Amino acid sequence: MGRVTSRHKILRLDGGESVRRSDTLAAEEPLEIRVSGRTLTVTMRTPGDDFDLVAGFLVSEGVVGATHDLAGLRYCAGTDDEGRNTYNVVDAVLGAHVPPLDPGLQRGVWTSSACGICGTAGIEGLRRMARWDVTADEVRVTPEVLYALPGRLRAAQKVFDTTGGLHAAGLFTADGELVCVREDVGRHNAVDKVVGWALREGRLPLSGHLLAVSGRASFELTQKAAMAGIPVLTAVSAPSSLAVELAEDAGVTLVGFLRGRSANVYANTRRVEL
Repeated sequence: MGRVTSRHKILRLDGGESVRRSDTLAAEEPLEIRVSGRTLTVTMRTPGDDFDLVAGFLVSEGVVGATHDLAGLRYCAGTDDEGRNTYNVVDAVLGAHVPPLDPGLQRGVWTSSACGICGTAGIEGLRRMARWDVTADEVRVTPEVLYALPGRLRAAQKVFDTTGGLHAAGLFTADGELVCVREDVGRHNAVDKVVGWALREGRLPLSGHLLAVSGRASFELTQKAAMAGIPVLTAVSAPSSLAVELAEDAGVTLVGFLRGRSANVYANTRRVEL
């Protein structure tokens, strides 16, 4: 399987000095996601936790919502120039009770690691009804728990320490206990890996949980939180206007600029205990 990191020779400049050395890079490879042999999309991701990534992607797209909706996942024979399996193609088999895929879901384009929405028919196509009513989630969280999330997420990022080039998503309890963390070159992939892990563990919906991300809060990350039944989404950077609008509509508490002992709560502030 493709490695999570790779080594590359560089020229290091430091003030008036220069030296040639090797640097560790975060790996980025394509993953083709198929459903029953049919290509759904191709995304750029960091290899590792691929089954979680595919499962989470299918949750985000509204295809599955429970463990038994996904009958199986397997690597297909994607090969390189020397005929070796690249482990860059995953085929998902849905349960017999799951309705056939909506033809409109097939993206037919590459999804970059920078933006998971790219190539979709339009934002309105992503405004799908969630399976669970996040608005009804009565979880409460204190500011002290919120303040601690970025540090706890950062401490759990093993690959970031060696590359400095990966995003992270972490699932926490309302008391701030880390439940699951995943890293990837793409923010949306890291979230899908967490959600996919939860699906495969039979934990959906993720009521009463907090999702912390290492970058900004985009519309898509907010949608993924809502689709997984997560009531609180926190980010260290800014949210977009559309992310705030969606959070208000979906009942997700959206926290941005979570740095040190400060934060902005943009939507559904009632869950923050003052």
